[in-house]
Amino acid sequence: MKQRVNPYLPSWEYIPDGEPYVFGDRVYVYGSHDRFNGYVFCLNDYVCWSAPVNDLSDWRYEGVIYRKTDDPLNRDSRMCLYAPDVTVGPDGRYYLYYVLDKVSVVSVAVSDTPAGKYEFYGYVHYPDGTRLGEREGDQPQFDPGVLTEGERTYLYTGFCGRGDKTRKGAMVTVLGPDMLTVIEEPVIVAPSEPYSAGTGFEGHEFFEASSIRKRGDTYYFIYSSVAMHELCYATSKDPKKGFEYGGVIVSNCDLHIDSYKPADKPMYPPGNNHGSIVEINGDWYIFYHRHTNGTWFSRQGCLERIKFNDDGSIPQVEVTSCGSIEEPLVGRGEYPTYLACNLIYMDEKKRGFPKITQDGKDGDEEVGYVADVSDSATVGFKYFDCRGVRRVKIETRGYLRGHFEVKTSWDGEVLGTIPVEFSNIWTEYAADVAIPDGIQAIYFTFRGHGDGHFGSFTLE
Repeated sequence: MKQRVNPYLPSWEYIPDGEPYVFGDRVYVYGSHDRFNGYVFCLNDYVCWSAPVNDLSDWRYEGVIYRKTDDPLNRDSRMCLYAPDVTVGPDGRYYLYYVLDKVSVVSVAVSDTPAGKYEFYGYVHYPDGTRLGEREGDQPQFDPGVLTEGERTYLYTGFCGRGDKTRKGAMVTVLGPDMLTVIEEPVIVAPSEPYSAGTGFEGHEFFEASSIRKRGDTYYFIYSSVAMHELCYATSKDPKKGFEYGGVIVSNCDLHIDSYKPADKPMYPPGNNHGSIVEINGDWYIFYHRHTNGTWFSRQGCLERIKFNDDGSIPQVEVTSCGSIEEPLVGRGEYPTYLACNLIYMDEKKRGFPKITQDGKDGDEEVGYVADVSDSATVGFKYFDCRGVRRVKIETRGYLRGHFEVKTSWDGEVLGTIPVEFSNIWTEYAADVAIPDGIQAIYFTFRGHGDGHFGSFTLE
């Protein structure tokens, strides 16, 4: 049975920095493109995926929409395509904004259709032709986020490391109807860390990942804070000023969440974050990314359903395997372990986390699994609608000798154990384990010797 899961794309696809948009009856996701086992960020060309608005389990690969060598500054492919954004211009065409990784100018490509192919269009520039980011006094351009209203396009950019006084915060620049020419010069809309005192942004200052959305008469500026793992938001009635800090929408390691663990306990390998909110078929979602393969360079897109309070604020949501506790996965059948939303070691003396990885090379359609499974490794999945589950099977391989505890919370009662042995191939083990009926999380904790892989589990 096909269901919406996290990550929402196939386990062998690595699309971070997701910017989701609904065009017609489909939702399109634009992002940068990491490489499995990559050595730096964003090594691959831009691709696009889309899904029907009424079925977020049915994602379609739209192909390569723009190559890194399509930019005249990068014919030799020495630079990477960093996080992009897309907006519809006053002429009805689709404009792709991006920054290459070693220059400080904003490039633009254009297409007649949402999924491209996009063609290079030009560079954002001042009326005298000087490119934005290259005039004396300009702050560096990075991670463009765009919103077009009428003949004006609001371009949000910036990158501000903690302690860097040369960068004052996220900027917005207004472009004219040609989508390239600056008609209002950059102004700061969210402060960097050195300039945040008294602003309300303290502790969650702007770092990178500008994104902008509008809901009703309110503009939501979504960004990654100096904490990096969290996507925060600020709101204003004016796209150019008056933004007030709102809170954290999601953390890719679930920091601040205290509903099922201590608020300061990370439950997944933390790392940078980038994404945005979108309304799809009447519901709102936050798109974000997680880290895999034990590095920061193989990131995957995830989504969670969000809600707005009456005052427009957004409560922080848990990271899940399903995208919403209100839409749990079927509590029956086999599930691959790359759907894990929690990866920790119970032994606090151990450093690091278990990791999600895959076999093969980048582009190989290999199903992901959990590696670095050793004593106290705990792998968690949320949530399942369990009814009459009485037996649990798992698949493991590698040098594992011991047993897996099965629980419905990371530190909860052990409902049963599944013994495992050394095996060079994926091998199935099973035990009678009664899972209480209802909406449940499922956790597996390995106790024993060795180090190996955890491939799948089956609820029966």
